[in-house]
Amino acid sequence: MTAPLRGWLTTILALLTAVALVAPAERAWAEPNETPNETETPLLRDVIESTNRGYIQAKAKLDQSKRRQQALNLELQKAQERLDLLAPQVAQIAAQSYRQGKIGAIAVLLESDSPDSFVERASRLDELNRLNDRKLRELTEARDIAERAKAQLDAEILEQNKQLTIMTKQKKEAEKALALVGGMSLTKGFVTATSPVAKAAPRTASGDWPSESCNQDDPTTSGCITPRTMHMYKEVKKAGFNRFVGCYRSGGPYEHPKGRACDWSLINRGFVSAQNQDQRMYGNNLTAFLVRNADRLGIYYVIWYKQIWMPATGWSSYSGASDHTDHVHVSML
Repeated sequence: MTAPLRGWLTTILALLTAVALVAPAERAWAEPNETPNETETPLLRDVIESTNRGYIQAKAKLDQSKRRQQALNLELQKAQERLDLLAPQVAQIAAQSYRQGKIGAIAVLLESDSPDSFVERASRLDELNRLNDRKLRELTEARDIAERAKAQLDAEILEQNKQLTIMTKQKKEAEKALALVGGMSLTKGFVTATSPVAKAAPRTASGDWPSESCNQDDPTTSGCITPRTMHMYKEVKKAGFNRFVGCYRSGGPYEHPKGRACDWSLINRGFVSAQNQDQRMYGNNLTAFLVRNADRLGIYYVIWYKQIWMPATGWSSYSGASDHTDHVHVSML
């Protein structure tokens, strides 16, 4: 279960090589970034690593508790065996005490031939009583200690099983979250663990997406976009993705001429294939935001770094005319 994670972590620690693809002449090359884009949001790779470490620690504690429980079960078994050996003697003493009461000095004196005989018998009787009392007390204490320890360990193992269940659930949720945004092959783990929740776009009374015309002024070009595309554009901007973007395009098939698509660049002017970790992570996080909010925004599909995401199929390889290593493409319903 942890082997795939170890493989992922090894991949994560490897250096990311820059993808250097020659851009068309009209596209501008970005100035080198002086500092990487820092974020306080944990990366999914960190979430996976922490949950995996917690899983391993919880399992180790569980195994240790089980070993201690076995040892205490043996100790309890031995105490029970000693108690079973003493049981006939205890029963005999109890029966005698019930019939005659505990033998005291007067009974011994009446059965003694002389004072010396009385003292000797009384001394032996007292020693026997003290010995029996001590044995019974020691065995009772040992049994109580073992039973208390066993009860504590039973409770501890229940708690450890609870922790193990929680850690396993967290691990699966982290893996699921990573798969949602493209997995290790696409993100290398460099993607925020969570994204802002977008405001939902309007739907019909039945919950469907209404047909929309290209009647909104495109803020990125002189063309037009649909109201749903405008809503998506504003939500992406509100989420902090403020680098260059272009939406309407007059030529070509698909959604751009219909005002239902936008290309989100990795730089502030023009388009260029991801050259560093900052640009790659910007694309990863933008993609993650779109995919995680796809149902709220009415997204048709997303393309990023040779991969395409659709609501019905999830992620799959994309081999179109553009490999989309220089921008995140989003098409709207």
